[in-house]
Amino acid sequence: MVLNLEEQKKMEHSGYRFAGKHSHAGAKICHWTKKSILNQGECYKQKFYGIKSHRCLQMSPAIPFCYQKCSFCWRDLSLSRTEWESPYDDPKTIIENCLDAQKNLLCGFFGNDKADEKKLLESKEPNNVAISLAGEPTIYPEINGLIGEFKKRNFTTFLVSNGLLPERLKNLENEPSQLYISLDGDNEKTYNSLCNPQIDNAWDKLISSLEYLPSFNTKTCLRITCVKGENMKNPEQYAKLIKIANPDYIEVKGYMCVGYSRERLTLANMPEHDEILDFSLKIANEIGREVINQSKISRVVLLK
Repeated sequence: MVLNLEEQKKMEHSGYRFAGKHSHAGAKICHWTKKSILNQGECYKQKFYGIKSHRCLQMSPAIPFCYQKCSFCWRDLSLSRTEWESPYDDPKTIIENCLDAQKNLLCGFFGNDKADEKKLLESKEPNNVAISLAGEPTIYPEINGLIGEFKKRNFTTFLVSNGLLPERLKNLENEPSQLYISLDGDNEKTYNSLCNPQIDNAWDKLISSLEYLPSFNTKTCLRITCVKGENMKNPEQYAKLIKIANPDYIEVKGYMCVGYSRERLTLANMPEHDEILDFSLKIANEIGREVINQSKISRVVLLK
C-alpha cells in the first residue's frame, strides 16, 4: 500500500476515490463535469477540442508519485513520492474501478432537479479520459497498457506529462489521442525555481522530451502555466523551446490560486486573462502562430 489509511482518508474527504488494492490510482469528478451536468458551463477542452465535459473521466494511475513539487500545484505535495517501491495494479482493474467510482460519485445528481437528465445518463458512460488528475502518470510502469486498454474501450485519451521520463514516452506503443508536455519555464533557473524537481538533470530530461515530441503520430500540445511575477517573461526564449517540440497546439494557461498552492503563492501571482492573452500573442509572434481560441473563465489561450 503506497498511501497509509490516514492519507487515503484525507484525499477521499476532498473527493478522490482510489482504484485497485495498492492505493496508487484513482479518480475524482472534475469541477466542469459537475457544471456541465447542471448546464452551468463546460471545460475549455470542450470548446477547444470537442471533448464533452459530462462524459470525461478524470483519473491518474500514479496519484502519489511525481518528480516535481511545483509551487503552483493545487495538490497536497506532502504526499508525493519519487520512487515506486510497491506492487501495482493492472490497467484493467484500475479502469474498471475508476469507472465504478465515477458512477458512484455522480449518483447524487440523480436526485437534483437542476441536472440535465440526458447528460446525466450519458455521464455514466464516459468516452474520454484525462490522465492528469494528480502525480506523473508516466511513472506508472504500465502506462502503455493503460492507454491501450482505454483504446479498446473506445475512449479518446488525453495524457498530461511533465516530460521527466523521456524514455517512457519514447517507448509508448499506444499513443494517446493527445499528448501534453508541461513547459513552465523559459530556462533552467526559472524551471527549477517554479517546478522544484526532485531528481537530477530534470531540465535536460524535459528538453529530451521536447526533442522527441515531433516523432509522435498523435496530436501534441505544450502547456505553459503562467505565474505572474515568476515565468511570464522572455517570450523569445519560450519560442525557441516551442520550435524544438513543434507541437500541434500550445496552451497558455493562467495559474489559479486554489487548493494547497495558496500555501506557496498568492492571488498576486494569478494573472488576469488579458495579461495571459498579451503574453500569448508575444509568443505567437515569435513562432509564426496565431491565437485560435480562448476561454476567459479558465484563463487559457490556445495557439496553433
